[in-house]
Amino acid sequence: MSNTSYVSPFCTRYASKEMQYLFSADKKFTTWRKLWVALARAEMQLGLPVTQEQVDELEANINHIDYEMAAQEEKIVRHDVMAHVHTYAHACPKAAPIIHLGATSCYVGDNTDVIIMRDALEVIKRKLVKVIAQLAKFAEDYKSLPCLGYTHLQPAQLTTIGKRATLWCNDFLMDLEDLEFRIASLKLLGSKGTTGTQASFVELFEGDSEKIRAMEQMIAQEMGFDAVVPVSGQTYSRKMDYQVCAVLAGIAQSASKFSYDIRLMQSFKEMEEPFEKSQIGSSAMAYKRNPMRDERITALARYVMVDVLNPAFTAGTQWFERTLDDSANKRISVAEAFLGTDAILNVLLNVTDPENGLVVYDKIITRRVMAELPFMATENIMMDAVKKGGNRQELHEKIRQYSMQAGARVKREGLDNNLCELIVADPMFMITQEEMDAIMKPENFIGRAPEQVDEFIANCVQPALDRNGVSDDKAEISV
Repeated sequence: MSNTSYVSPFCTRYASKEMQYLFSADKKFTTWRKLWVALARAEMQLGLPVTQEQVDELEANINHIDYEMAAQEEKIVRHDVMAHVHTYAHACPKAAPIIHLGATSCYVGDNTDVIIMRDALEVIKRKLVKVIAQLAKFAEDYKSLPCLGYTHLQPAQLTTIGKRATLWCNDFLMDLEDLEFRIASLKLLGSKGTTGTQASFVELFEGDSEKIRAMEQMIAQEMGFDAVVPVSGQTYSRKMDYQVCAVLAGIAQSASKFSYDIRLMQSFKEMEEPFEKSQIGSSAMAYKRNPMRDERITALARYVMVDVLNPAFTAGTQWFERTLDDSANKRISVAEAFLGTDAILNVLLNVTDPENGLVVYDKIITRRVMAELPFMATENIMMDAVKKGGNRQELHEKIRQYSMQAGARVKREGLDNNLCELIVADPMFMITQEEMDAIMKPENFIGRAPEQVDEFIANCVQPALDRNGVSDDKAEISV
């Protein structure tokens, strides 16, 4: 690794080796060669003057790439595809005359891009499914632990820690459904020629359209696809890149929401992300336990969410059958969308790990609940008093006055919430301390939260896990 030139943090700090390989030169150029082999094989089988010996020679040299020669060739011809055609031809002298026969640059470039995106989406899916499984386990474990619910970041009715986790999990499930659809609908460009008319293949096959269609299908099957795009210019529609990156941006949105919530709860001291024994939270404040993992998720998610604008603008500004202003942008933006999403999922796998992941401080959670519960219990208290003959409007006004009084005591004097004591002491409410204690149990205020968790896991999560299987992926975090 060079210390005197820029190196992407995705490679040194964030993305997995697996994802980095998918966007490597080896993956790209060996796939180009596999596509040239598939083209030659199909042309041979359909009667063009291509021999088995030539196909075998091409196949034997897929992984023997002279990168130095390719770089020198590109300096001369200023064309990456032709540089690699010449380099491949040098290694395959018998097959040299038929390499790239009838094809244009996008035959290898675009088809390879689709193949890499498909393979990368499979990696993303595998990790996303594992995150969903781990969050579901967390939700199940804490489905009945009452906690403060918030609207406008102000305490509202209670929920449970597990129910809140289902909100995170459901977002990721929505992403998984989008991801599954996108993988299933991906199509190769095929072999469409310079403007998408297949004119060169019409010449080669002497106008036999059936053979041209068969050739595309044979190539698609060899590369693991069911179909090619129905129509195109020279390139596949750049909307495909946008659609793929939009799925990744959706995962980033869900991850960002999750990480913000965890960071807030860690600030409340209710939960913490993993904190290792020798980890340093601050260079100045030795006591700090900063949520650096979730902050990293937030930062990377922001990048991926913004990055989706690149393929959006690229798709919207292509002219006619193609322009080359897509190339430099897409080779950066698409790759980094995947590297960024992979990095996010690596951290999510770590943070949601059932063994060493999120830490829940139930006593702090309960203490904070009990500080707010008297306000939330007033509706129940008032209804019980009405049942005993009280006047609803008068009771409501009394509760309003006592609530203001108790709230001021908490905020201005820093004392405990004494609303329940004020109500018990007022004969208008006709309530004993024992009756108040029976009401003031957090589990009385969580509604159907535990049942909702069970139903969500059974009806939504489990079918997705059964459909995809759960991998044994472990978090890969470099720093």
